[in-house]
Amino acid sequence: MAVQLSDHFTYRKLFAFVLPPIAMMILTSVYTMVDGLFVSHYVGKLAFAAVNFVFPVIILMAGLGSMFGSGGTALVAKTLGQGAEKRAKRYFTQIIILATVLGTIMGAVGCIWLPEICRALGATPELLPDALTYGRILLAFLPCCILQWTFQSLLIAAEKPKLAFWLSVAGGATNIVLDAVFMAVYGWGVAGAAWATGVSQVVAGLVPVVYFLLPNKSLLRFRRTRFQPRPMLQVCTNGASELVSSISGAFIGMLYNYQLIRYYGEDGVAAYGVVMYVAFFFIALFIGYDMGSTPLLAYHHGAENHAELKNLFRKSISFVGTVGFTLALAAVIFAHPIAALFVGYDESLTRLTEHAFLVYGLSFLLMGYNIFASGLFTAMNNGIISAGISLLRTFVFQAAAVLSLPLLCGTEGIWWAVSVAEVGTLAFSVYFVLAYRKQYHYL
Repeated sequence: MAVQLSDHFTYRKLFAFVLPPIAMMILTSVYTMVDGLFVSHYVGKLAFAAVNFVFPVIILMAGLGSMFGSGGTALVAKTLGQGAEKRAKRYFTQIIILATVLGTIMGAVGCIWLPEICRALGATPELLPDALTYGRILLAFLPCCILQWTFQSLLIAAEKPKLAFWLSVAGGATNIVLDAVFMAVYGWGVAGAAWATGVSQVVAGLVPVVYFLLPNKSLLRFRRTRFQPRPMLQVCTNGASELVSSISGAFIGMLYNYQLIRYYGEDGVAAYGVVMYVAFFFIALFIGYDMGSTPLLAYHHGAENHAELKNLFRKSISFVGTVGFTLALAAVIFAHPIAALFVGYDESLTRLTEHAFLVYGLSFLLMGYNIFASGLFTAMNNGIISAGISLLRTFVFQAAAVLSLPLLCGTEGIWWAVSVAEVGTLAFSVYFVLAYRKQYHYL
């Protein structure tokens, strides 16, 4: 079914449009989980803990890709909705150049300072060698990682969501095959996992560069341009919520690891790693829907089509509510099989992981509403409110909870932190959505 940004969206058309980014995010989460599975089973739980210990540092820097992708998509889609195609192409070109330059700088700085960062976060002597090996290899591929995330959103604005999906398939397949070759066949350990991920990012990040350099049938293509600070600042502002979410998520991951080492030792970090791998798979439904719906909302906002905005808003609320309930139920049903799949070789770690995921799963009931609310304001080009919701959800409430709940409830409080954060954020999300309904006409 051919679907355009300018269409009226029935449920069927909406699902047809958002399905590729949802599938793309699910695939991304799957090959991330495969990394963890191979490391856990072929290298051991200490190496698995080391990979999960350093991973938030990588996410911290890769958050630029989310910012450029989401913020750039909002601006480009809005500009297309205003009928200014040439200007949209110039913005698109500048976004990709800026993402590449900043990604290269961040990768180099990260490689230099990674040992100091890991030690400051409490890495034990046992964790540090594998953490540095894994982290430095991934930081060398950081520009490709940022481009991958940037293109995943911008390809949707270019009305090429299926291309974004197939690029994720190609990247994921590359990662899985190379994981098997580098770890199972050659025994490269955590270095093999990192190289497999890095090569997959080259595939997903650089192929779109070639596509947009050549003549194509999408709405976008690279064209000669000069740097324009004001629209690029708007891109960063629009995408501030996604950047804040990535940065906050990374810091929270580091904070969790710090607390878990204190209360549980390396087993706590390993259990949290399993929860994060599987949670990313579940949350991919919300993030993929957000990626697919943002250009639609932004386009109709730019075109001042208020009736379609209301239509998309109502359908989105229905979607995230249904998915949230389904995911929470799935967490209850599959908690034990998931724990056994990752760490079944260690009985006590399996029990800890199963319990952690059962508690974490309750957060899925509310999480989708908060993610959608943040994405809604990104689409309206109101990056400040969007970033505020993300900051509350991913940092303020979680940091307060993960630090205070263990003092009030013991070690059990660590696993409840995310659910408490989602409840607190929902109150603010509802307030902002209602407060701005007359300004943006989505309700």
